[in-house]
Formats: sequence, structure tokens, C-alpha cells
Amino acid sequence: MKELEDAIKNKGQVLPGNILKVNSFLNHQIDPTLMYEIGKEFVKRFADDNITKVITVESSGIAPAVMTGLVLGVPVIFARKKKPSTLNDAAYSADVYSYTKQKTNRIFIEKKFISPNDNVLIIDDFLANGEATKGMIKIVKAAQAHLVGVGIVIEKSFQPGADWITNHGIHLESLARIASLNDNEVTFKKD
Repeated sequence: MKELEDAIKNKGQVLPGNILKVNSFLNHQIDPTLMYEIGKEFVKRFADDNITKVITVESSGIAPAVMTGLVLGVPVIFARKKKPSTLNDAAYSADVYSYTKQKTNRIFIEKKFISPNDNVLIIDDFLANGEATKGMIKIVKAAQAHLVGVGIVIEKSFQPGADWITNHGIHLESLARIASLNDNEVTFKKD
């Protein structure tokens, strides 16, 4: 997606440890126009999947997930990283390791929000090692819902997450695929 690649090139910053900082339009400050275009693109790529729910993990996946849900006209559910006191025991959970924060979080989604009748699309901001996605997949499977696929805003193709997803037969659509962050420069993977 050209608009996204342009935003990454013009506003992104490469940090040590293969980290791409995109806080000026995705992770801290949000560009709503770009997020809306991202939502429309995901809907186009999963057009035939009869999606009934979109899920993500708080917090950076929420903006692209909400825009996807808006275009689809379906609810968006975000997995919580901390179990709030209002969340009863009727919740699905999974452990997720965060590379950037160097810690494991347990994510939670209330059982009442996902059912075996749902066709679920997972949306997330980044795909590197795939830990957040794997956690959401575990929750979808525990709910016995149908996983239609995974939509990723920015994929680090040089890390193993994308291969893990596709090797498990899951439909993956990434809007920007990064081949390398070497020499503080973003190089996109060409199809």
C-alpha cells in the first residue's frame, strides 16, 4: 500500500534492535485519514470472508482495527493486557511475549464477545515474531470461532512471524512488508 509505505519512509525512524518507530502516525499520534485507508484496504483484501468480528490487542492495533470494523460495519474487540476488576472469570486468555517491552503479558477477551458462529479477522499494527498474533489465534480457537485471516499493517518480513502464520495455512495480508532495516534505512520487500 503506497500511502503507508510513504508514511513509513517519510515519518518512520529506525532504532537499534530492528525496531521501527512509527509513533507519528500509528503508535502514539494517529493519522485518521491513513487509518481509514488502511481499513478500506483490509476490507478489500478479505472481501469474500463474511467477517462478523474484528479483533486486535490493545493498544496500537486498535486504530486500524476500528477503521476496518467501521468499513465492514461489524464490532471490534480488543484483547486487554490487564484483567480489569470488571472482567469476570468468563474470559479467554493467552500469554503474549512483547519483544519491544521485553515482557510477557496475559491478554483477555470476554467469552460473550466471540462465539462459534463468528468469522473473525485479526488485525494488528506490527508482525515480527508473531507472538501477539499467536495469542489472538489461541483465543479464536478456544472460542471455536472461524479465523478468516490476519491483517497486518507493517510486517517485518525478515523475522519469523509471517512464515509461521502462512505455514499454518492462515490467510495473511500485510500492507507494508519490510525486507530490511539495515543501515538505518527501511527497505520494502517486493512481491
